[in-house]
Amino acid sequence: MANRTNCPASSLPAEPDGSTDYEIAIRTKELLALQVGPGEWVHPDQLLFQVVHQTSELWLKLATSELERAAEHLRGAEIAPALRLLRRAAECARNATSALDMLEQMSPWEYHEVRKALGQGSGFDSPGFRGIRAVSPRLGELFSGLVADAGLTLLEVYTRGREHEDLYQLAEHLVEWDERVSLWRMRHYKVVERTIGGAAVGTQGTPVDVLGRLMFARLYPELWQVRNDLTALADLTPVPLRLATDGD
Repeated sequence: MANRTNCPASSLPAEPDGSTDYEIAIRTKELLALQVGPGEWVHPDQLLFQVVHQTSELWLKLATSELERAAEHLRGAEIAPALRLLRRAAECARNATSALDMLEQMSPWEYHEVRKALGQGSGFDSPGFRGIRAVSPRLGELFSGLVADAGLTLLEVYTRGREHEDLYQLAEHLVEWDERVSLWRMRHYKVVERTIGGAAVGTQGTPVDVLGRLMFARLYPELWQVRNDLTALADLTPVPLRLATDGD
């Protein structure tokens, strides 16, 4: 591999100054100016804290956009493109969740220096998560409308899933999205518990254990309840007798 230091100066790319096509397209100059610089740090980990939360907001913004687009497709009964967008939203949530791992690289004691700079800032004020909470119920309503238009019950979407594959897949993609949001909440709670303790009170006066209870919230409770209904139905259904053959 060529050593950059041995390359002629004329062959080296110019130092980034915000004027290249890449920088203009990505708006890197504006993006990289959004984090506190060394002269503003209350603690060096303030940069880590900001980067994790800023990137999470971007992933949640993208997820919200994908969900809104999926909802538009469902309004037109276009299930296939909606499924693709729901998969993308789930990947956004997965990325936002994995980013939280970095927060556990901070010392719990040193984090309190960063925390003092937050004032009354709280994850409850996250624009990204507010967007998720606003658009997600619409998808559930649109799904219910499509099931009703097909003359089915939710139980039948599952018991006759191979006859109504599109609706079954939509149901499962919504469950996947719901699960991804729950996993994000769980990961967030565990990071907070590991950092400031489960008995602590958050910056806005909310006890940390409230976050723990939110892990059990459901966006689409009916899609979780139907699993119980399917199990109850299966328990009531006789198992066909297996006839003995000469090979037994």
